[in-house]
Amino acid sequence: MRLLAFLVLATFAAAQPPAQPPKQQRDLKFESEVGRPPESEAQPVTIPRSYALIVGVAKYANLPESAQLNFSERDAEAIYSILISPEGGNFRAENVRKLIGPRATLENVRRELEEWLPSVTADDDRVLIYFAGHGFVHQGRGFLAPYDIHPDRIASTGYPMDSLGQAIGSKIKGKWKVLLTDSCHSGAITPADDAAFLNKTLLDLNRNLFSLTASRDRERSFESAEWGGGHGIFTYYVVKGLEGLADENSDGIVTADELAEYVRRNVREATGGQQNPTSDRGSFDAAMLLSYLPSGVTPGAPPAPKFGTLIIESNMDGVEVFVNGKSAGVVNKGTPLRLPGLPPGVVTIRGVKMGYEPDGPREEMVYPGQESTISLKIMIPRRRPRAAVDKFDDAIDQYNRGGQDAYRRAAALFEQAFQLDPTYSQAALYLGRTHDALYDQEAADGWFRKAIEIDPDYMEARASYGGMLLGMGNVDEAIRQFNIVTQRDNRHSLAWYLQAQAYRMKEMYRESIDSARRAIQIAPQNAEARFWLAESLRMSGKPAESTPEYEAYLRLSDFDSKLAGKLNYYVGGFLIGYGRKKRAAQRDIWKDLRSLAYFGLCENAKNLKKYNEAIGYCRQSINYDPEDAFAHYLLGLNYAYQAQAAGSLEMLAAAKRSFQQMLDLNPDLAEAEFARKNLDSIDNALRTAR
Repeated sequence: MRLLAFLVLATFAAAQPPAQPPKQQRDLKFESEVGRPPESEAQPVTIPRSYALIVGVAKYANLPESAQLNFSERDAEAIYSILISPEGGNFRAENVRKLIGPRATLENVRRELEEWLPSVTADDDRVLIYFAGHGFVHQGRGFLAPYDIHPDRIASTGYPMDSLGQAIGSKIKGKWKVLLTDSCHSGAITPADDAAFLNKTLLDLNRNLFSLTASRDRERSFESAEWGGGHGIFTYYVVKGLEGLADENSDGIVTADELAEYVRRNVREATGGQQNPTSDRGSFDAAMLLSYLPSGVTPGAPPAPKFGTLIIESNMDGVEVFVNGKSAGVVNKGTPLRLPGLPPGVVTIRGVKMGYEPDGPREEMVYPGQESTISLKIMIPRRRPRAAVDKFDDAIDQYNRGGQDAYRRAAALFEQAFQLDPTYSQAALYLGRTHDALYDQEAADGWFRKAIEIDPDYMEARASYGGMLLGMGNVDEAIRQFNIVTQRDNRHSLAWYLQAQAYRMKEMYRESIDSARRAIQIAPQNAEARFWLAESLRMSGKPAESTPEYEAYLRLSDFDSKLAGKLNYYVGGFLIGYGRKKRAAQRDIWKDLRSLAYFGLCENAKNLKKYNEAIGYCRQSINYDPEDAFAHYLLGLNYAYQAQAAGSLEMLAAAKRSFQQMLDLNPDLAEAEFARKNLDSIDNALRTAR
């Protein structure tokens, strides 16, 4: 919020506007570095501060059906996942922006490239730009095709390659600049003769640029459902390379040279030489770090004569495939999952489906230059011992009662159920939730991980684990967990609204708004999604849009908080990931959120100069949380503004009480300085009035 020092003149009719202090905001930014190891300990190599822009368009607004693509947006999401992974690009989530589908308009692409990246980057940064979609050549100039490009107005609706070159060369700062382009998917749009111009334009942009493009002249880029369930072949190998398969010297680092060689070799082999990625080997630092694998995940072996391909079949739909312990995709009955580009040798394969015993892990051989078909058989439903089920049911009963004593009893019963059946992933999940409710995050972390280890496709466990990570302040890892869930199950409303909360904490308001709206689309009665949508709209300077969302939240959550557990208002019996749990009681968290909603309404009304409404909302906020110093301060501001507008000494006295209450509650806040100035001004005005 904008915090205003109120300077009242003796005569109300001549009162001047308040002076403006430095811009601040009442922000729910809960991320904490407490307990997080220093970067020098967590990452023994030096990774520069990193920024990325990811653009992916498959379905274009103005192109014919024959020109539409299938997997460009999926490619962009895959690049996003590997970039923000600690076993990959190691980019911070708030430093990566996505323009996917309808969001990838010309206006948005231009703003991110020409305004955002130049405003945030510095000379020692790493910057990556990825584009998947169509490319055009028009009157000798190359253009990338945003979502709203029009084939009859390419020059005015496409993004020029020379503008991209100017942005990268002279506007965007950084010691390492990376450009990955998977364009020219369709010869019907960009003839083969024109692809050469597009790629050459990209390669000649800037001397400290590593530019890796999908194809060379007289070629087009291929996309197919055969590649990892549906990808552009180029992007498929870029992701695999960044995951570690391009690490030829096994040092845990994927460099620009290594990635270029891995992608070139595999795409060329996969397409029978029809597609050949290109990079300018002389224009970039060959040691440029693109991916880092800090936990020692086995990187790619030194290059063998040829890589091999596994084709995975399954007797059931929705079977997740793990290769050497890492998820490689989901296979459905009758639709094999193709996994090319694997280094020759023995790998472990495991197929997992919720509710069934897994197939594997078992060893399989990848043969150089050959395809091998592996059939997964998911046959045996998991059978729980009756005693384990009874213990679990008793534990759920205790868990639903809430309170520390009940949670402790529940934890003991859940653990007994798990001891009776070590495959009981639901018991492990609820042990994670219960220990989190008991504020034993170390134990909770272990149990959440155990639930995911038993059932890697247990999306509820991943979402709950992400929620706990939010509460611990590990927002980046929480976002990664939510990203996994939303990519595998785009109807998972819990993950969407928690992701909205995580992005809100990162001040990534646009992403928070998008995630919250997805959650609301799936579950319109989701009160929490409305709250985070309202918060991010408010912080984006949109009070008129924010207000009805706060009102919707208050309406949807309008019940006695004692009933919250019975109504399953909060997943797991408490607000996951709230990060501000001052007390253990569920009632307090419910009251805190309602207080914050009324606070948001109060600030929105103030910004719209509806001071009487704002005063009412602030009073409601204080009713729910009388110890919130910010709410008292904001109430004082609104009284002061209304006093100016109406010439009311009573309002001025009320403002004085509110500012003093704020100082009594917390005299050390940054806003305390302005509260004291306000009090001095009010005292002067009241003395003069007498």
